[in-house]
Amino acid sequence: QVQLVESGGGLVQPGGSLRLSCTVSGISDITIRASSLGWYRQAPGNQRELVARISDGGDTIYADSVKGRFTISRSNTKKTVNLQMNNLKPEDTAVYYCNVQVYNNYWGQGTQVTVSS
Repeated sequence: QVQLVESGGGLVQPGGSLRLSCTVSGISDITIRASSLGWYRQAPGNQRELVARISDGGDTIYADSVKGRFTISRSNTKKTVNLQMNNLKPEDTAVYYCNVQVYNNYWGQGTQVTVSS
């Protein structure tokens, strides 16, 4: 059974940084290498939206709102996907979800990020 566990969320002041990590278990080495990995977020009253994705080949895409501030990375050997978030803004406040897309679509349980002074 594929499981995704996120960590690293919390409360941070505007302009601060956080690093989110997601560890994937129950997936083979071959499958994780073939997977597209991503981070999404959902704020209260809003739909879940893409934050960043990284393909099996290492190509990345970002939401316009986070370009230049967030960086997604992956480690196939550790089966992790990370999101470095810098210069955080109050509008980044949301629950952040890790996602794995390969034969199916898998989601983590989410981690809360709150940006507030």
